[in-house]
Amino acid sequence: MRYNNIKCDLFIGNRNNFSRRLHENTIAILTGNDAQHTNADDVPNYVQNSDLFYLTGITQENTILLLYPDAFKVENKEILFINRSDEETIVYDGKGISKETAIGISGVGRVEFIENFEKILQSMAFEANGFYLGHNEHVKRATKDKETKQDRFIKWCKKKYPLHQYYRVATITRDLRQIKSDEEITLIKKAIEISLTSFKNALRACKPSVKEYVLEAELTYNLTRSGAERHAFRPIVASGKNACILHYIENDQACKNGEMVLMDFGVCYAHYNSDTTRCFPVNGKFSQRQKEVYSAVLNCLKEGSKILKPGVLLPEYEIKMANLIERELIKLGLLNEGEVANQDKDNPLYKEYFMHGTAHHIGLDVHDVGLYSRALEPGMVVTCEPGIYIREENLGCRLENMYLITENGAENLTKEMPIEMADIEELLLG
Repeated sequence: MRYNNIKCDLFIGNRNNFSRRLHENTIAILTGNDAQHTNADDVPNYVQNSDLFYLTGITQENTILLLYPDAFKVENKEILFINRSDEETIVYDGKGISKETAIGISGVGRVEFIENFEKILQSMAFEANGFYLGHNEHVKRATKDKETKQDRFIKWCKKKYPLHQYYRVATITRDLRQIKSDEEITLIKKAIEISLTSFKNALRACKPSVKEYVLEAELTYNLTRSGAERHAFRPIVASGKNACILHYIENDQACKNGEMVLMDFGVCYAHYNSDTTRCFPVNGKFSQRQKEVYSAVLNCLKEGSKILKPGVLLPEYEIKMANLIERELIKLGLLNEGEVANQDKDNPLYKEYFMHGTAHHIGLDVHDVGLYSRALEPGMVVTCEPGIYIREENLGCRLENMYLITENGAENLTKEMPIEMADIEELLLG
């Protein structure tokens, strides 16, 4: 692995917290993700199921974790199943992790090969009253038009053990994963540290006529040489009118003199993610209009981040953020105060220039798990990302920081990443 070893104490603690929340006499089974093929035999980098990683630290495919805290036999309380490397696999891909290595990474005392899973499960399944199984429960992305390994396992398990009770792993992990431990926060900070250097390198490469993908290349180069696994998501490097496309990822246009670039990017380090957005002028100097819009968004970021504190519900926070942006749009002359006062509350005028949320949890996933009906608590890590997009002016601006919720408010984890206009210009022109 590229990153430093994570002490298995993290995963042992996570499993203990998870197991304590299981119903009496139930078995939890977590499976890894599928290896995704593109065409022919091409397989992109494998990404482990986040819940499975959270509980084991194991990153290779074809892994299963079985937890049975109430098992009569002590050796059945935790079992990790991994691939057995055959001769062909060793020749082509190198040797997979051994049982000893898996024990060292995860802290699970019993490791078996995957081909023994069904037999071992059969030996204890009828002692248990039910199963906890995993499934992607993201509100927008949940296995739409696609059957995953988790989906197939759910079908298999229900067919083989139809009279057991079934429960959702996600009801536990979405609760636990929202509160980050000190070790997790350290890993998130490392991802942010790599992002900081990447951003500065991109600024040094910026000049009129440079292609957007050249700036993206600076991000990729630095994260690779810094030991990160990958981009947290496909980076957005959007110049001019492209900045008004929220998820623009083509990154193939030339950055023109007089335009501004919106760069939304993140780093995945040891499976933990960063997510930041910065904007900067291609020629090194903000124009008057760019200054006005940038100042408006920055003010919303500064004022909005003050709202982030324990007890705050994110839906209520989003309403306050929208009010902040609405006031700035009036100051910019984009909205009329009288028309705003008489607007349709179900179709507010600000949505023409601001049409997305401004906060999400972040950790093992960029849009991390958790219920938005749960108030903010110390240990949560969230983003704040207001934006203004003026399509008729080919000008879009979004600024995004990451915040750790503390007892007294929120700590800006990305405070070292330049954001004031003077600091941005100094880096561009220096």
